[in-house]
Parts: sequence; structure tokens; C-alpha cells
Amino acid sequence: MAMFGYEFMQRAFWAGGLIAVIGPVLGVYLVLRRQVLMADTLSHVSLAGVALGSILNLNPSLSGFIVAVLGALMIERLRRAYRTYSELPIAIIMTAGLALAVVLMTLKQNWSKSFSSYLFGSIVAVSDTQLRLIALVTLLGLLFFVVLRRPLYNLAFDEETAIISGVRVPLLSFGFAVFTGMTVAAAIPVVGVLLVSALIVLPASLALRLASGFAAAIAIAVGAGLIGMFSGLTASYMLDTPPGGTIALILVIFLLLAIVLQKLRSYRYRRTARKLYRNGVVS
Repeated sequence: MAMFGYEFMQRAFWAGGLIAVIGPVLGVYLVLRRQVLMADTLSHVSLAGVALGSILNLNPSLSGFIVAVLGALMIERLRRAYRTYSELPIAIIMTAGLALAVVLMTLKQNWSKSFSSYLFGSIVAVSDTQLRLIALVTLLGLLFFVVLRRPLYNLAFDEETAIISGVRVPLLSFGFAVFTGMTVAAAIPVVGVLLVSALIVLPASLALRLASGFAAAIAIAVGAGLIGMFSGLTASYMLDTPPGGTIALILVIFLLLAIVLQKLRSYRYRRTARKLYRNGVVS
């Protein structure tokens, strides 16, 4: 295809493919841990880091990356302090991150066009440095989830049971929070701050409706993420639309189709069961 003749499209597809592998895996764990809003919160916290980097003439990608990781650690620390109200730390950090981003953005006039790409995502925004950062995060993430798959599985379903089974829950939770921050910050150049949680949460939501087990959910989430990412990037290039919004819309369509498919399967199952009952095959 002609679009692969452009170097920026090659970088976009490499970056998108890497994020589409590790993002949905993280999303399955976030959904099971009831921390879906954590990705959205960290994306806004990362925006404050991007603004700070621009003001201090630092690399905005690296400053956003560092601030997102710090935000994830603060959420985990507050979660320990507010055990009864687990959603409260996310609300606190989201408010603080947005407030800091707004204040920092007023300190500098004439934001460059590249800053808007952090909000909405841009194919041309993926630089070589960002691509290397995404590759590093994906590699570390795969090692994290493969090596610690059993403790993470226990942690995702029930922390109390994980503690009883010998899992060092506080240390593992901090590691999970750090990796969440790293993934969110790495995904922003592709889908943007406003839609980064869509890439992480939507494939996981789809997979958990269709899968019969945990491993199947991971496989379906990654497959949906890859198809949504590649088709979204292609549509964005051909229609000249923002990549983040295009990818998110395609994933939403996938999720709606999955819901309809599940309803049809349930209807056919009930219809078959009633037919067998009327014919006396089952009692």
C-alpha cells in the first residue's frame, strides 16, 4: 500500500501495534481490579507533565512519562490510605492532574501544534524516540505479565486471597501501578490524552463479554486491539481524520457488535432449550 512508503506511517504502525498488544492486556487486569478510570486519570496527569516539559524546555514525552508514573504511585499510595473508598484516590489525582495542567498551560503562550497532538493523537507525532520508548515499555510489560502471571491473576480477583496465598500484594500493586503509568504515557502519542483509556479499556470490555476463560480474554483483547488499531490508522490516513478518535470509534463499533452477537447467541440457546423441552427431549 502507498501509505507504507512514508516513514511516519511505518513508525505509526509499529508504535500502534506495540501499544495494541500491551494496552489490552493491561486493560483486562484494570477491569478485573475495578480500576478502569485509572488509565483515564493518568492520561490527564501525563498532560500536566507534557505542559511542564514544554515550559522547562525538556522533552515533553519524557516529562509526561515521568509524571504519569509518579501519578500512578500516588494513586496506589492513596489507595492504601483509603481502603474503604477505593475510587476516591483516582478522583483526587485526576482533579490534581487536570488543575496542574490547566495552570501550567496558562504560563506559556503560543503552544506549538505538536501539543494538540498530545490531546487527540497524531500519526506524525510518533518520533523515533517515542517509538523506542513504546518498544521498551512493551518489552518490560510482557516480561512483567509473563513472569508474574500467577500472582497478578490472584491479585486481580481478590487481594485478600492473594495475601493468604503468599503474594506480596503491596509490592506487586506498586509495580502494577508503575507499569500502568508507563503504558498510558507511551500510548498518548498514538491515540492522545483524551482517548488513551479507550485503547486500554474497550478491547478488554469486548473480550470479557465473549471469552470463556482468563487466557481467552487476554487473546481476544489483544486481537481486537490489533485489528482496531491497524484499521483505525488506515482509515485515519485515507479519510484524513484524527487517529485517536478513529481508532476509538472502531473499537466502540466492535464492542457493540460483540454485545449484539452475545444477545443472538443467548436467544438461540434459549430457543433451542425451549424446543427440546416441548419435544420431551429434556425435562
